[in-house]
Amino acid sequence: MYYTIRHITRFRYSAPITQSVMEVRMQPRTESNQRCLSFQLSVTPSAKVLNYRDYLGNVIHNFDVPGEHRTLSIIAQSQVEVRPIAELPASMPADAWDNLSNSEYDMLVPSHFTHPTPLLSDLAVELDVQRRDDPLSLLRELTARIYDAFAYVPESTAVDSPIDDALKARQGVCQDFTHIMLALLRPLGIPARYVSGYLYSREGGTRSTPGASHAWVEAMLPDLGWIGFDPTNNLIADYRHIRVAVGRDYEDVPPTRGVFKGKAETELSVSVHVKLADEPPPEDPPIPAHWDTLGLGNEQPTAQEIFEQQQQQQQ
Repeated sequence: MYYTIRHITRFRYSAPITQSVMEVRMQPRTESNQRCLSFQLSVTPSAKVLNYRDYLGNVIHNFDVPGEHRTLSIIAQSQVEVRPIAELPASMPADAWDNLSNSEYDMLVPSHFTHPTPLLSDLAVELDVQRRDDPLSLLRELTARIYDAFAYVPESTAVDSPIDDALKARQGVCQDFTHIMLALLRPLGIPARYVSGYLYSREGGTRSTPGASHAWVEAMLPDLGWIGFDPTNNLIADYRHIRVAVGRDYEDVPPTRGVFKGKAETELSVSVHVKLADEPPPEDPPIPAHWDTLGLGNEQPTAQEIFEQQQQQQQ
């Protein structure tokens, strides 16, 4: 499946500000069954955008807007291919519990949004969260039980809400359900990480909010690798789930994070459009044949040598 994604973020400030410094995590990952075919990031006011890859493989763009401004717009456009995952087995051997990885240390311990609380302990008892059957069967069951136990209510929590807010109200959004599931899995020794990305929901069968980003859980299972579980929609993540960034929880992977100089209130608006494409984007034009002879050997040709070879080809 091929998708085009347009993610628009606009900040409006109540008074002029200066020196906006921003990080952006919006470039889809290339791994496993997913390939990011193209990515463009545009910023207004204009700024030089740099990027780097963190230790988890997330691509992070960053920029600095030094001049005075009252609005900041960020438009990310992606083209992505996502293939269906291999069919999962109905279950795993019971000894799979003994073969869980202990090398993913960061995904086995509590994090900023996944600390245990008395309300979480009560939920673990209610849902009978303990080692039984096999890890895959438990993950499937827990995904379904969180889906049934919590109502999906847009804007019922904030991005910095602790899990107790959703646990008390028995409602929340995808971020809350993901944090709750992570907090239940890690004490069992199942390496589990937070995934931020997008969900193509035009085919129905989901209760996620159109026009927004999405979040779900990935668990590391013996012989299967990282497998995604979406408690918001009671789904195993497949070709409709488009991964952008992974981390311990939302604190590691917000789409935008920044600071500015000035005293102003901030109004944020976000719009996400995920569209199914009929075919992949056109490939880059072929490299001219005479370029094949450039740079052969251990030494790179100089600018003068390249110019002279190009002139010879044109004669």
